[in-house]
Amino acid sequence: MSPASPAALTPEIHVWEQGGAASPEALTSWVTARLDAHRAALDALIAVPAPRTIQNALTLYDVAIEQLNIAGCQAGLLNSVAQSKPVRDQAQAEAQRIAQAGSALSLNRQVYDALAAIDLAQATPATRHYIERTLLGYRLAGVDKDQATRDRLQALHEQATRLSLDFSRNIQEGGNTIQATPTELDGLPADYVARHRPNAAGVITLTTDQPNMLPVMTFAQSHALRERMFRAYNTRAYPANQQILLDLLQTRQQIADILGFRSWADLATADQMMGSAANARQFIDKLNVASVDGAKREHAQILAFARSRQPDLAAIDIASRAYWYEQYRRSTFAFDSQAVRPYFPYAQVEAGILSTAARLFKVEFRPSSAPAWHPSVSVFEVFDAGELLGRFYLDMHPRDGKDKWFSAHPVVTGVRNRYLPEAALICNFPQPSASDPGLMQYTDVVTYLHEFGHLMHALLGGNTEWAGLSGFATEGDFVEVPSQTLEEFFRDDELLQSFARHHQTGSPLPTDLIRKMKGASAFGRADWVRSQLYYTTLSLDLHDQPPANIDLDEITRRHYQSFQPWAWIDGNRMYASFGHLTGYSSNYYTYAYDKVIALDFFAQFDPKDLSGCDAGARYRKAVIEQGGSKPGRQMVRDFLGRDEDFAAFTKWLNEEFEDQPAP
Repeated sequence: MSPASPAALTPEIHVWEQGGAASPEALTSWVTARLDAHRAALDALIAVPAPRTIQNALTLYDVAIEQLNIAGCQAGLLNSVAQSKPVRDQAQAEAQRIAQAGSALSLNRQVYDALAAIDLAQATPATRHYIERTLLGYRLAGVDKDQATRDRLQALHEQATRLSLDFSRNIQEGGNTIQATPTELDGLPADYVARHRPNAAGVITLTTDQPNMLPVMTFAQSHALRERMFRAYNTRAYPANQQILLDLLQTRQQIADILGFRSWADLATADQMMGSAANARQFIDKLNVASVDGAKREHAQILAFARSRQPDLAAIDIASRAYWYEQYRRSTFAFDSQAVRPYFPYAQVEAGILSTAARLFKVEFRPSSAPAWHPSVSVFEVFDAGELLGRFYLDMHPRDGKDKWFSAHPVVTGVRNRYLPEAALICNFPQPSASDPGLMQYTDVVTYLHEFGHLMHALLGGNTEWAGLSGFATEGDFVEVPSQTLEEFFRDDELLQSFARHHQTGSPLPTDLIRKMKGASAFGRADWVRSQLYYTTLSLDLHDQPPANIDLDEITRRHYQSFQPWAWIDGNRMYASFGHLTGYSSNYYTYAYDKVIALDFFAQFDPKDLSGCDAGARYRKAVIEQGGSKPGRQMVRDFLGRDEDFAAFTKWLNEEFEDQPAP
């Protein structure tokens, strides 16, 4: 591949370099310039006389897509990370304006007709795929309807966008706090306790941010504290998002009705690898059969263990699930997950993951002095044999007003010889300081690997011929494959020991502790699958029935009790902060579906040399570098030589390590 010139990284392409991260007015001005360029390209496309060709038509269409993507990526980014609330508010308004332009484009009959008239006889396979997939998207949007119907569809899409943005903002800014006494912090790590000192009245205030919430749910001996945190975390966007979600479901169903689909779920899967809601249900049934016995066995073992400690315990509720898993693993596998935290200080984990990815993908990461939207953001550039491939930003710790989740975010859509790809990680890991190394749980490290897999997909897949094929531009239910493939590298002892070193002594993570960690983490996989089934079935059913029939509290409780053995807690309104309902909508099955593919992919790597074997180079070329240049199904076949199967997933689900007891 021939990367773009470094000159392509022009200042005007970054909204924060134009003052947009500090001023609502500057943000609006920057977005307007991008949208003007978008409209100019479309006007030029429509004005091109026949015959329409790839050169005189698709090129202009792709410029329009490129400018729309860049505007959308960076407005969305500032909506998530800008320090100033007025800027975040304006970014949300700009995201709505950009979405309106996108909706108008998806229903523009003149543009559709121009693209449909292109002669594909000499098109490359990637170009043919791009045009065919684009035309399918137009038809699924309703471009073939009459003008009045198209106008109605556009209004509904704009309404859905507004509701989705409001839903996400309420999650982002809706964090709760709880109060605790010092004794209620018994069981939590010493560094956690040191960071959370009581006030003059002896009260400790804890937020629902991930670095506060997760340790409480895992280590706190106080059931009352765990339950308060659980309720606070799962009501942080309630009641604001309850009616918004119902309105969003109704709006989506109206769109599906107009387009002739039985449900939004059928519409949302029509251009995906899955193909239909019925196929998604078949996949769910397969996962259910594969996991049900193992999950029952795991629950019985955990419950028996808990009752041996608390004989009067009737049941384990969902607020205590993580705690009892932790206690069981300590007893059965001699593994205390607190024991590995000293080996995972944030700075070492970051350096280790960068080193691992550099070896696997045969690239080099160099720190950059390029500006970002906040002083705490680290910037790196990616080189391949000395040539600049792209840039990424790491915004990794909590701050007020910032998105509370973990995600990879495109920043600049890469296009060969035009723009270098840029992407960011937006995460909420513990913040290191001079007195606190920011110790991470091993699950945090897996999350970091997962998100870095997305990042490498955006960057290495961002040097395509067309902006519309760049980076994440695959089917939505293929996009989690690269992330879930990279997270499997956490299994490698040598890889872990290359960076997992005690923050005080420098000694590597002991091999016997790694073995215990693997055994302990393997226990609970069936329960993880059941959790995925719960989220997957809930998201599917919310979008696969008449919205008027939906009682959000009832359907959430019913699906929970269908798939989860842990006692339900009344007042759980998790649906109000289930952010994937705006992005994946009905298609949350993506995580489990792509896990099957990712495990099959990972099985092709040499376990004795994960980052050095030839599978890494093949994987980069056949999958990562393609971006969206091929259908996901074709990329699977190119790398595996066949379709994926359940063998690797079944092995993973039933895997036992030497420290794990027999069932």
